[in-house]
Amino acid sequence: MITLSALVLPDRDSPADLIADVREAEAVGVRTVWTYDHLTWPPLEDRPWHAAVPLLAAAAASTTKVRLGTQVATPNYRHPVTFAKEIMTLDRLSAGRLDIGVGAGAESADAAVLGGPARSRKERTERFTEWLGMLDHLLTHDVSTLRGRHFSAVDAHQMPGCVQQPRVPLTVAAAGERALRLAARYGQAWVTYGGYQRQHDPESWFQAVGAQSQELTRALAAEGRPASDIRRIAQIPLDVTWPFESPERYADCLGRLKDLDFDEITVHWPRAHDRRGTPSSALAFVAAAHGL
Repeated sequence: MITLSALVLPDRDSPADLIADVREAEAVGVRTVWTYDHLTWPPLEDRPWHAAVPLLAAAAASTTKVRLGTQVATPNYRHPVTFAKEIMTLDRLSAGRLDIGVGAGAESADAAVLGGPARSRKERTERFTEWLGMLDHLLTHDVSTLRGRHFSAVDAHQMPGCVQQPRVPLTVAAAGERALRLAARYGQAWVTYGGYQRQHDPESWFQAVGAQSQELTRALAAEGRPASDIRRIAQIPLDVTWPFESPERYADCLGRLKDLDFDEITVHWPRAHDRRGTPSSALAFVAAAHGL
C-alpha cells in the first residue's frame, strides 16, 4: 500500500497554527509531515512565511511519532556546514524522526535574495552536486576540511553526530537525468512533483513521473543499487485538485502511482484559509485509502 505524507506550509499568521496542523496530521497517521524550506515562495509571496528549521524544532517538541522534514532545502541560501549542524540538532530534538529533502533550487526569489548571480539549470545542478556531496560527508564525519568551487569547510566539527546512522536519510528532489543520478547516489528517497514544465492534466503528469521513475531505476542500476533501494515519493502540487474529486479518482491515482513503482504520495494538508491543496471534505477518503 502506498504511504501517505503531508505538506504543511509555513504561511500561517501564527506558528502555533502550523504546529496544530502538524499535530492533526500526526493524529491521522501520516508517515511524514514535510514543510517547504524557502525564505519567500512566489505563489504565496503576500502571505506571512516562517523559517523551516525553527518550525521543525517546535514540531519535534510537540509530536512523538510522525517523521518531520524539509521538502526541499537547497544551496540557494543554505551553506552545507551550517545546515549540517542544524540537521544533526533537529535529528536529536526529534529522537531520530527527521527526513531531509534536498534539491538544486530554482531560479526564484530564494536564488536572488543574497545578491548572488543568476545561474542556469546546468550551473544550479553543478552547484548542487558539490553541495550534496559535502553535506553527505559532513553528516558522516566528526571533523571535516573540504574545499570546493562553491563551498568550503575548514575544521568543521559535527559532534555528537546524528541519531540515525550513518546519517539522517536524504530525500533528493530530481526531475532531470543528472539530478536523478544524484538521487541514485546519495538518496534514501526520491521526490518529484512532475516535469520541469508543470503538467496539470492527469495523463501528462503520470507520463512525466513515470518516465522519471524509469530513469531513476536505470541510475540506481549504474550505482549498483536495486530498484527497490530507494523510496519513491510523488508530490501532488498545491494547485492540482483532480485526485481529490472523489474517492474513486483518488484510488485510481494511487493505483497508477503503484504501477509506476511509487511508494509514497505527499499531499498538501487541508488549508481552510485559502482552500488550496487537499479539500477538507476529501481528507476522510484520502486517509481511508491508505488504511488510516
